[in-house]
Amino acid sequence: MSNLVDRYRDLKRRGEKITALTAYDYPTARLLDESGIDIILVGDSLGMVVLGYEDTTQVTLEEMLHHTRAVARGVKKALLVGDMPIRTFDTPDEAVTTARKFVEAGADAVKLEGGVSHTPHIEAITRAGIPFMAHIGMLPQQVREQGGYKVKGKTQSEAEALIADARAVEKAGAFSVVLEIVVSEIAKQITNAIGIPTIGIGSGEHCDGQILVTHDLIGFFPWFTPKFVSPEAQVAGEIRKAARAFIERTRGHAALSKRTDD
Repeated sequence: MSNLVDRYRDLKRRGEKITALTAYDYPTARLLDESGIDIILVGDSLGMVVLGYEDTTQVTLEEMLHHTRAVARGVKKALLVGDMPIRTFDTPDEAVTTARKFVEAGADAVKLEGGVSHTPHIEAITRAGIPFMAHIGMLPQQVREQGGYKVKGKTQSEAEALIADARAVEKAGAFSVVLEIVVSEIAKQITNAIGIPTIGIGSGEHCDGQILVTHDLIGFFPWFTPKFVSPEAQVAGEIRKAARAFIERTRGHAALSKRTDD
């Protein structure tokens, strides 16, 4: 695990940007891996973009492990990270047990949401020899308590708390930290304050890397696109187009066949 921490510190020192995307199934994972992505995250965002839940708080451990196994079959080169769902890391011991289940399912590393409040959990995971990716800023598993997806770091106290979170997860052994929807200038301050890479999502260009939900990147979930995402493709539109063409061709052939029979 220490080799992974050192490798990512080296990437940061050299100024090499880290790329990360989510995957929840074999073909997507294989395509991303073949494209040369650095990190593939089996995110609990699958709750919304795959399973149709309102948010990530309904995702179960068994669902996450099921999808992690599928993704692992398609990954050969990228670092595969499993996202620990809510209520599966309430104590440090439980966090280690859950992390081990992800490794057994094929993950190379795990991620959970939380900073200073979860340093005992992070320390327990890293002591067990399991590489760990941290996640601070907007925490989707707390979306109901926080009343929605809100930008973090707007006030001085929030900014100071975020920097403390970042330093805490670094000290606990994380090899990188995701910054979700953090004010760009604060994300820059955090990036400069720690030795491990920051991987931003909706947190500006100053992070050491970027991560997105693949469905947002390729326009595969048209019912909601975050404001900070500029889709590179419109997969949903192509699927609708193909489906309508199939429907029209099938119905057209049926009508033609009926006229011929008559």
